[in-house]
Amino acid sequence: MEVGDIIENTYTTNQVAKIIGIHPNTVRMYEDIGFISKPMRKENGYRVFTDLHLEQFKLARTAFQIEVLQNGLRKKAVSIVKLSALCEFDTAMKLTEQYIYSVGIEICNANEAVKIVKELLRGANLENPYALKRKEASNILGISMDTLRNWEMNGLFKVKRKKNGYRVYTDDDIRKLKIIRSLKCANYSLSAILRMMNALDKNSKADISAVLNTPDYNEEIISACDRLIVSLGSAKENAIAIKSILYKMKSRYSNPPF
Repeated sequence: MEVGDIIENTYTTNQVAKIIGIHPNTVRMYEDIGFISKPMRKENGYRVFTDLHLEQFKLARTAFQIEVLQNGLRKKAVSIVKLSALCEFDTAMKLTEQYIYSVGIEICNANEAVKIVKELLRGANLENPYALKRKEASNILGISMDTLRNWEMNGLFKVKRKKNGYRVYTDDDIRKLKIIRSLKCANYSLSAILRMMNALDKNSKADISAVLNTPDYNEEIISACDRLIVSLGSAKENAIAIKSILYKMKSRYSNPPF
């Protein structure tokens, strides 16, 4: 098969699967969902893959190596992969630049949240004593009462109760809730926040960033948001690698002669 003035190597489905390290069914699935270009077929119906397809598989695997979902990053990654499958390399590179910029913002947000936590732990921004009901706490924090219930049910904090059973939110509760709010706004997972809150209960001088980004060995399910700063950094590195792959594909496969 010729692409431009280059004669491509050709591969069967099983050969592609072996080279990429995936199941043959995954090769077919990538074709079905538009992650690679449609391969040519022989008269017997067998697919014929080329070096271009191998590069597209490499790009897709790199794009989805780190699953970052917040603020449309996953959607951008899918679009980049599908654009590469359509050989729309310039558009894919522009979107990759946007992706890198967005990841950079998320990294800043994650680091800023850690900074805010440190300031709150020093007692910053707590000038007045509190003894608030749930609705009052909700209004001060700018979050819904359902969110407060959810955080409490997930064990992120415990609220003391009066003899009549009503919850009372104190200075310490409001500070903890501001910490949780800041970290949630930066897309840290509930498990990462819980891990940090437990660590702070044991040691007020714990390394916040390290605790947030180091899941416990006994945590059964680990997501990218459980290692947010680390995951975002890896996603940014992968996006830079994707740019390189796209540039290589554009140089090799753009503007084939008619």
